[in-house]
Amino acid sequence: MTHPNEIEKFLERVLLKVQKPARYTGGEINQVVKKWGAVRTHVALVFPDLYDLGMSNLGLAILYDLLNQRSDVLAERAFAPWSDMEAALRQAKLPLYSLESKHPLADFDIVGFSLPYETLYTNTLNILELAGIPLFSAEREERHPLVIAGGHAAFNPEPMHAFIDAFVIGEGEDVIQEIVDAHQSWKDSGASRQELLISLSQIWGVYVPSLYEAHYEEDGVFSHIEKKLSEAPLPVVKRIVAKLPPPTTRLIVPYIDTVHNRIPIEIMRGCTRGCRFCQAGMIMRPVRERPVEQIVQAIEDGLRNTGFEEVGLLSLSSSDYTHILDLVTAVSQRFAGRNLAISLPSLRIESFSVDLMDALKDSRRSGFTLAPEAATERMREIINKPVSSEKLLETARAIYARGWHNIKLYFMIGHPSETIQDVQVIVDLCKAVLAEGRKIIGRRAQVTAGVSTFIPKPHTPFQWAACDTMEQIRAKQALLKKSLRGDGLKLNWNSPEDTMLEAWLSRGDRRMAEVIYQAWKRGARFDAWKDHFRYDLWLEAFSAVGLDPAFYTHRERPLDEPFPWDHISATVRKKFLAEDYLWSMQGKTRIDCRQRCFACGILPTFADLRRANPGDVWQCPEVKSKRIPVGEIAVASADSIPVSG
Repeated sequence: MTHPNEIEKFLERVLLKVQKPARYTGGEINQVVKKWGAVRTHVALVFPDLYDLGMSNLGLAILYDLLNQRSDVLAERAFAPWSDMEAALRQAKLPLYSLESKHPLADFDIVGFSLPYETLYTNTLNILELAGIPLFSAEREERHPLVIAGGHAAFNPEPMHAFIDAFVIGEGEDVIQEIVDAHQSWKDSGASRQELLISLSQIWGVYVPSLYEAHYEEDGVFSHIEKKLSEAPLPVVKRIVAKLPPPTTRLIVPYIDTVHNRIPIEIMRGCTRGCRFCQAGMIMRPVRERPVEQIVQAIEDGLRNTGFEEVGLLSLSSSDYTHILDLVTAVSQRFAGRNLAISLPSLRIESFSVDLMDALKDSRRSGFTLAPEAATERMREIINKPVSSEKLLETARAIYARGWHNIKLYFMIGHPSETIQDVQVIVDLCKAVLAEGRKIIGRRAQVTAGVSTFIPKPHTPFQWAACDTMEQIRAKQALLKKSLRGDGLKLNWNSPEDTMLEAWLSRGDRRMAEVIYQAWKRGARFDAWKDHFRYDLWLEAFSAVGLDPAFYTHRERPLDEPFPWDHISATVRKKFLAEDYLWSMQGKTRIDCRQRCFACGILPTFADLRRANPGDVWQCPEVKSKRIPVGEIAVASADSIPVSG
């Protein structure tokens, strides 16, 4: 076993030889260090990317704070080492360690990975191997840590099923405590590791893949998931936090610049707009809002605890927060004269108000980001963002008129039914916005177009759609690169290869696990980083496994084809998603479901149902007039259909 002192001595020798040594030292303001032997359970929270990114991850910060509030638990952090540090660790034959105590990850009871996006998968394998933990769940014994994972990518856990002991599906604030309790009980009992996994599967929101078996048709199409034990739940329903706890404010202050050097305050969780491409909008329902007073106090506490000069008021749709104008006004008044920057991302074109812009005018912002997602009104109806182009131009005029000079517009190419003419209109619309700015503030006006490529994500109405081919993506990007140039215009895009990788990983079945393993063995690391991503290694991995990558990307799915993730319930019914997909083909839109309930399937919690009588009624969290007798509610909300066309 490696002693923490060995790690400390290693760091003394190597820190001057690696980039950004503060990534590997710990010791920051507000880190929590406990005596290793004084607690029952040791948890390593791992973000499988660089410290620079992971330290800005709000989920990691929340779990770190919650776990360290327990006297019987310590939580410490670990991140993926950059290539120079990885080489140094391997040369010294030392394992990856935690920042706080320098204990090897293999010494911890629980190692929890945050997986907000799929391109972290090979880094996850690399960290396990660097830590000396067996990569495959089936090879771990009682002496090894329990390896868990959560995050948005866990809503299709199948591509990583072979490597993770248990997935958290949904929100982690409560379930992480129950996992710790179950682990402590198991340790006291002296039972087998299999018994631990079975007990974890009984926790609402926990999926243990080894308790299930996948089946396929003769043509290779996924057929169904079968549970191996009667105790294993099917479907596995996502966990939600009924009421958001107060925000985390004792945040660790890094020694180096990170992606976001700010206090992140989540003002609202969930979204009811129903954008058909948006996975987060579907899987994070229902909407829950924090009170204005609680948010303002959290900002005050966060400033006192950290010294940051920027606050991010975060949500999927910040301007849909019911009291957004009251909040911004209260923040502006409370912190006037303190040179505080307010970051308010995810502002919607249709709910954006002049009053809100005026309230923000004293903050240190140079521009606004708006997300039309598509340039033509026809395409915006298909994706369920029915905003008129004139409304966008009207909003742009109001922004420029109040002194902001840069507008960033987010678009996607590759939406279902998109034509090359729809892509051309992206160019036309950007130039029209710039022209409005030039009329108002002259040559200071700027427009930045961020153009990503659509991927049909699980649990969305577009999950049946096909991805554009590489040739289609390149043709559309060539048009944009040729036409979106000149003074005041800037274009950002992602490569077609990046899109293909994310599509394979997000839409894959259990057979993708071997592809991930083979890609990692060939050297795939930091797949989200342009200077590290090796597309050729992934093609080699597919070839070695005997799978066709196009099977996962360019094939439109029949409505009655089962998905590899159907046994994971985001509580939005598959029938609802299928209906919405059919509506998209007709250009039919849905209004915000806070105004009208469309029976998407959002259910009360299991705890509520256990306490309820069949004659009681449950009130929809989105539409107060929607009331359903409890006796009519099906707890297993994920439909295994076929859906007829």
